[in-house]
Order: sequence, then structure tokens, then C-alpha cells
Amino acid sequence: MFKRILWRSALTGLIAMACSLPALADQPPANDLGKSWPNAPDVSASPHWHVYVFVRDGVRYIQINDTNGNVRGAFATANGVYLVLPMGRDAQLVTTPQDAPATQPDDASQQGETVYQDSSVQVTATPLVSGAVMLNAVATGNCDPIECNTHKQ
Repeated sequence: MFKRILWRSALTGLIAMACSLPALADQPPANDLGKSWPNAPDVSASPHWHVYVFVRDGVRYIQINDTNGNVRGAFATANGVYLVLPMGRDAQLVTTPQDAPATQPDDASQQGETVYQDSSVQVTATPLVSGAVMLNAVATGNCDPIECNTHKQ
């Protein structure tokens, strides 16, 4: 009798787990945002940086880490709107297309390097003499602001 109950419990658990796998496969790992080494692919365009993209509810979250895994900055974007996230060592130095045009700071040690680019945004990282990094997101698509705000990209 005990073996039969144990077997039924195990079978019920396996069925429940099998039914939940398709739902889990459809969801990207959006819960690792802010981590040094998130469970997400590194999509960086540069060997000097790590870039991770997370998607949840139609919003893309782009996080930039240095080679040591330190979060330097992140922002969210959806429908042509950008929002700097309050995370990372250089969060105060993240600029987006909605900000005033980024100017090269006086203490920039070199020109910005492209660390990420897709069909709608390009992100550059500019190291500063102070050790901080200026991150600049620029819209790359030919999207009219009204169109960007009314249609999903």
C-alpha cells in the first residue's frame, strides 16, 4: 500500500513538472538583473565589457558590466522610451536619447567604445581618468518619436 502511494505521488510530481516546463521555457531569465554574473548570454560587442539583455513585459533591460563582473550601469527601453536604472557604480553617468546630447567629459581617457548595438539602440562606454565609466545609449533606428511611442519595436 505504501509503495503504491509513493509511486502515485512521484508520478503526480513528474506530471506537474513536465506541464510547467513549456511555461518556463517561454520566459527569459529576467530575475538576474543587477547581478555580477547573471544567467543570461553575454551579448557584448567588445571583449572589454559584458552586456546582458533581459526582457519582461515588453521592456528590454540592458545591463553593462566590466570584465570583473562589476555592474557599471543599466537602463530600460520600450517603444522608444528610455529609463536609466539606479544600479551600478556609474549609474549617474548613464545617458539616453531622452537626455541632452552627451558631451565628451574633460577627463575622458579615450573615445567611447561600442559595447552593444541592436536595431534600435547603440551603447558606448567611455572610461574616465577617475576610473568611472560614462555609458551613452543612442537610438539607432529610423523611428519617428511618435511612431516609437505608439508601436512596439
